[in-house]
Amino acid sequence: MEEPLMRQCGKCSSLRVCLDCAIQSTFCKAAFTSEHPAQASIWGPEDVYVKKGSTISLTCSVNVHSTPPGSVFWYHGASVVDFDSPRGGISLETEKTGTGTTSKLLVTKASLLDSGNYTCVPSNANPASVYVHVLNAGEYPAAIHGDHGCGTAVSPCALLFAALIILSWR
Repeated sequence: MEEPLMRQCGKCSSLRVCLDCAIQSTFCKAAFTSEHPAQASIWGPEDVYVKKGSTISLTCSVNVHSTPPGSVFWYHGASVVDFDSPRGGISLETEKTGTGTTSKLLVTKASLLDSGNYTCVPSNANPASVYVHVLNAGEYPAAIHGDHGCGTAVSPCALLFAALIILSWR
């Protein structure tokens, strides 16, 4: 691929440089896109914790190295999120700019049934997922982690105490 790229883009020596060159042919952009497939990403951690009754807010972005997707679908588990469902309170804002595409999913008045895997699926990019945990009043994320086999959370105080013990032995 290096040879055709050099011929097509003149002085460009790599796909990244090719896109940054003053000579930006369609071939260069297509070559870069095929070399680096579009990837969706959801802002924030892979595990999202919200209190029951609050709003779930998930933002998905698709990198600029690709053609903007024609559409962005959101899934909750294996089902497409239905904005016209009787549940109500679900909205989607999608913005396409020169720097990429952003899709924001809002689910108001979160209930325990809203817990689960949420996946952002752009029409021309690899999907991205997060797991949403809706917590009852008084529940804390550490308790949820323990239930999922991710180990128990260690409090900052316990870490500080352990560090002080180690330092006192020196």
